[in-house]
Amino acid sequence: MLDHKPLIAPTLDALLVDGFALRFEAFDGSTAGPADSPYAMRLLNERGLAYVLTAPGDLGFARAYVSGDLEIDGVHPGDPYDAMTVILNQMQVKVPGPAELVQLVRSLGLSNLAPPEPPAEEHLPKWRRALEGLRHSKTRDAEAIEHHYDVSNRFYELVLGPSMTYTCAVFPTVDASLEEAQEAKYDLICRKLALKPGDRLLALGCGWGGMVRHAAKHYGVIALGVTLSHEQADWAQAEIERQGLSDRATVRFNDYRDLAETDFDAISSIGLTEHIGIKNYADYFGFAYDRLLPGGRMLNHCITRPSTTARASAGPFIDRYVFPDGELTGVGTIVTEMQNAGFEIRHAEDLREHYALTLKAWCENLATNWDEALSEVSEGRAKVWGMYMAGSRLAFERNEIQLHHVLGVKTTRKGNASYPLRVDF
Repeated sequence: MLDHKPLIAPTLDALLVDGFALRFEAFDGSTAGPADSPYAMRLLNERGLAYVLTAPGDLGFARAYVSGDLEIDGVHPGDPYDAMTVILNQMQVKVPGPAELVQLVRSLGLSNLAPPEPPAEEHLPKWRRALEGLRHSKTRDAEAIEHHYDVSNRFYELVLGPSMTYTCAVFPTVDASLEEAQEAKYDLICRKLALKPGDRLLALGCGWGGMVRHAAKHYGVIALGVTLSHEQADWAQAEIERQGLSDRATVRFNDYRDLAETDFDAISSIGLTEHIGIKNYADYFGFAYDRLLPGGRMLNHCITRPSTTARASAGPFIDRYVFPDGELTGVGTIVTEMQNAGFEIRHAEDLREHYALTLKAWCENLATNWDEALSEVSEGRAKVWGMYMAGSRLAFERNEIQLHHVLGVKTTRKGNASYPLRVDF
């Protein structure tokens, strides 16, 4: 009797709790999953199979997809949300036992368990990063920020739109435009900080300077922003000059830890806490507290987890392709660390639904501008963005991650918080 080699599709189908929820086609001609699915996942070659087998879960899938060894038909690579909804909601990988692992090796071949070289878009693994500096050291933080942000300002313009704002917007209505929602976000933060003409604002992790420009233009403050991205700082300063705000607004390439200025009336931290490391929260919020005048406010805007006990580090895909060394925790940890630094917490709210809407708009922008985006970055990099933004949208919708505003006040020695009896924002 001839010894037939097992087919790939049914072998991989057996590794899923309920099998493939979309059509799956392998390079050996085998198929699995519903034939009438609007989406088809096609594994094109042995390298793609090796990626999937040597890094089970999101990392192996990402490697095969980014390298072009695995394709998904039926969705645009800039906005694969619909297919990813099926994949993440309906396809759960089993945890195979020893006997199943042996059978898998026999079925698919030992040669497919040799890890191929990762795609060029992938960042170094944690152990390699450790050789280049301690986690969240100034050098390593700068390299992590450079990996994600110093890609191409034009690419970010195509994805983020004219506001160049890479943080959660606040949608006044579900049909508001992305630009309207980003404007509303900055205005909400300005009102939470009770900004008024002549105030000094420090924007930590200011990105392309959206908060700095909005506060200077609409609230008459003197604003200083700092970022660890050269690309962001150069673009932001040029835009400040273009808008005629140079007398009131400045953005520097600067590690916040090296900032000497003090006596600010307000501090905004929009999307920075995710990058600094939970062990550094005490120093970070202590730094902010020390740089505020009595009666000053700090608004911390960051992605959080629904629990303070969940793992802090991101999954393998996010860590290698999107935010190296990024960490998330529950809002309770943020509140505790701000309180321990001396802040009186006056307000907190979750805006996770707004981030899902923000990501939807970014994915639509990427899909619409796909051809021009590929003139700025590799196709693999663009695929990373589409997959990560669509997956993040799902995570916010499913309450796997959240987005919190936490507002703290540095009271005077006599306890005056300069705060109204009821919130005025």
